Amino acid sequence: MPNRLKFRALLLLFAMFTVRFCAFGQANLPIYTDNLVNGFQDWGWIPRNFANTSPVHSGSYSISATANGQWQALSFEEPIYNSYAGGFNTSIYNALVFWANGGSTGGQILQVYLEYGPGDTNGPGYVLSPLPANTWQQYTIPLSSLLPAGVSNLFRINLQLTPNGTTNTFYIDDVSLSAKPAPSLQHLSVDASQVVRAADARWFGVNTAIWDGDLDTSATSNALSKAGILSLRFPGGSASDQYHWATGQSIAWSNGLPVSSNYWSSDFANFMHLATNAGVQAFITVNYGSGTSNEAAGWVLNANVTNHCNFKYWEVGNEVYGNWEQDTNNPPNDPYTYARRFAGYQALIKAAYPGAKVGAVCAPGEDSFNTYTNHAATNSSTHAVHYGWTPVMLATMKSIGVTPDFLIYHLYPEYTPFNVTPVPVDDSDALVLQVSSQVAGDASNLRMMISNYLGASGTNIELCCTENNSDAGAEGRQMTSLVNALYVADTLGQFMKTEFNAYTWWDLRNGQGTSGSFDPTFYGWRTVGDEGLIFGTNTFYPDYYAMKLMQYFIRPGDTVLNAGSDYLLLSVYAARRADGSLTLLVLNKDPGATFTPQIALSNFAPSSLATIHSYGIPQDNAAKTGVGSPDIAQTNFSGASTNFTASFAPYSATVFTFAPAAPSLAVLPQNSHSNIVFQIQGQTNVPYVLQSSTNLKSWTSVSTNTLVGTTLNVTNTISLSSAEQFWRAVWMP
Repeated sequence: MPNRLKFRALLLLFAMFTVRFCAFGQANLPIYTDNLVNGFQDWGWIPRNFANTSPVHSGSYSISATANGQWQALSFEEPIYNSYAGGFNTSIYNALVFWANGGSTGGQILQVYLEYGPGDTNGPGYVLSPLPANTWQQYTIPLSSLLPAGVSNLFRINLQLTPNGTTNTFYIDDVSLSAKPAPSLQHLSVDASQVVRAADARWFGVNTAIWDGDLDTSATSNALSKAGILSLRFPGGSASDQYHWATGQSIAWSNGLPVSSNYWSSDFANFMHLATNAGVQAFITVNYGSGTSNEAAGWVLNANVTNHCNFKYWEVGNEVYGNWEQDTNNPPNDPYTYARRFAGYQALIKAAYPGAKVGAVCAPGEDSFNTYTNHAATNSSTHAVHYGWTPVMLATMKSIGVTPDFLIYHLYPEYTPFNVTPVPVDDSDALVLQVSSQVAGDASNLRMMISNYLGASGTNIELCCTENNSDAGAEGRQMTSLVNALYVADTLGQFMKTEFNAYTWWDLRNGQGTSGSFDPTFYGWRTVGDEGLIFGTNTFYPDYYAMKLMQYFIRPGDTVLNAGSDYLLLSVYAARRADGSLTLLVLNKDPGATFTPQIALSNFAPSSLATIHSYGIPQDNAAKTGVGSPDIAQTNFSGASTNFTASFAPYSATVFTFAPAAPSLAVLPQNSHSNIVFQIQGQTNVPYVLQSSTNLKSWTSVSTNTLVGTTLNVTNTISLSSAEQFWRAVWMP
């Protein structure tokens, strides 16, 4: 398995858990239980011990803090949502709650304050009364007292010792953000006239790996077909920069010398067989780190000239901005060197196959991966100088007249390190389900850098996501839980609202592991982690079913619509199918509450009967117990209208399919005895079939008519030899 280290340095904030699933609209957010959880990290500046055994309020441990100076503090930061991201959304939380004990003497006076962004801004301080001696006391501080009016985000929590009290050791335990009651009614809406963009077949992609011994099998073909996968990537991951396609060999290097090699379970011939039989699009990652442009061109010739595969998309390297990636260039992981070598790769690949599209690796942020400072890049708009990977790469490409066809973006919001004891709880079920909101910002940032560093020649550069999963590191429970399925659906829904033209899940099969976190704050029952959709040939994880569910929501030829929700724990996405129907994807991100929102459909009148496809806790439990079906459930809903309510179970993904209401057919006055003018009265962008019959039993289709307004006049010739003729207009999916 490749090293999955990713481009986001994790600065984990604290997350304690006083488990309460009461009548609130959502669960509390634990920060410290017996350890930091929910991805919070220790950023304190006071002598401290997070595994203090006495005294404790609950569980086995508490935090002890002993000041040796004034204004020292315990501090907990959330790395996914740091100061640059602005912080995570706290609108569903009510207060900061913790227990404190002043130890043998008491009398310590703490100031509590939060930090939020963008940037690094302190909220107002909240000073506590002196801590009691040898007694645990609960403190509940409303977030409205810790954040300015209108601010609902935070990334850091500080408990600071003021000089006004004693400085003896004190203790903190059971830290959390308490849940705010859910609103009595939530609202979801979609306007069928607000089209965002057309659907792209490359959104339904998955990476395939060279270690997958079951890759070229009928079991894999069937699984991909059932899941509606339309794009495959090979070999992907860090192995790409060690893999030599002609031999099927992967060579690891150290200090410019080969130190080990492997022949993998699946080679390129296996991938060609799978991809061409499935008729899918392909992304191929050529070896930049230890390969050559001639080797890459040979690969293109073999695939597209010798074997007639017509594989269109070729990536030059994988995440070579990071020092975890094999790179034998001197200097390694350098954007200037990469840009100049990319030019050679692109020229030879296109010479081998003129229809090829060649992509370059990128990372959001003008200062991301600024390893070197010997080549500067100046933003043409702000005139600021930056040394990050993407600005330097694009500026260098501009200077040598090179333009990539697409930029390669990877998204892994979490990272659990390998070989660390105890394993940090670097993942968060609640917060990872907020991550999708950053996709639009990353798309905007990448387009800005293309414009400001490459210029007008970059207008037609596509953005493609060729890797996404929740965690890039050690395998833990979240990877194989229902939460990861919701993460798939949520991030894919967000990608569809941006200019990203490809979405690829890592990985089809990756391999099970137990080196990640299995903290009890995580939802789920599986005792292994796995970044794959499938293990073996018949173990399907929840994220597989999430990918499968998406084919009921949207496919190529459909359009993405703008949809909205007024509640953070209910995400909604909408699509207009090519057949005129409308679909809604609704995600309930709460582990314990059912929500029944009001749903408003504008510029679309549905039939009262809708079809529902859903995946959630019942299916996941069926996989555990063997009782019931673990697959997507299909039911009918009879209460659809332009304004209605529907219930969504905890941790569920639901697709509604609304057929358009039945059309009307009117006969308009006419002067001809041989022609008749019908008026189809229906809905915009819906295709209706005009049919005729002589007996009301057998119907013949005469024409299919897609309305651009609400009515359409159709003239038809009538047969005078028939005593009776009947006509109707119908919608046919």
